[in-house]
Amino acid sequence: QVQLVESGGGLVQAGGSLRLSCAASGHTFSLRSIGWFRQAPVQEREFVAAIGWSDTAINYADSVLGRFTISRDNARNTVYLQMNSLKPEDTAVYYCAADRSAGPTLYQSKSSQDRLDYWGKGTLVNVSA
Repeated sequence: QVQLVESGGGLVQAGGSLRLSCAASGHTFSLRSIGWFRQAPVQEREFVAAIGWSDTAINYADSVLGRFTISRDNARNTVYLQMNSLKPEDTAVYYCAADRSAGPTLYQSKSSQDRLDYWGKGTLVNVSA
């Protein structure tokens, strides 16, 4: 089993930056990939970014490309999401998810998302205009 705990959310003005963290614990050696999703009120869950746990594969949603950067620190078992140039439409609860077999590219598939092995409880990001 793997546990995921997100942190770093908060209130920020448009144009500002935040860095989210996802701390993984438990059997992290079993992970293939880890990523971020978000869900705004009355909207569907949306893929944001994903990264290989022990390789260099990275995948971003078009909506965040050039503004968000995903990275990992395996020594700390932590994945980060650096969010710059934030917009009000980035407001959402951000969730961390991980999988033992899926690579980062599969995180964009709705059907694959539903089968990801582990999910965190989320952290709220609120971007004011």
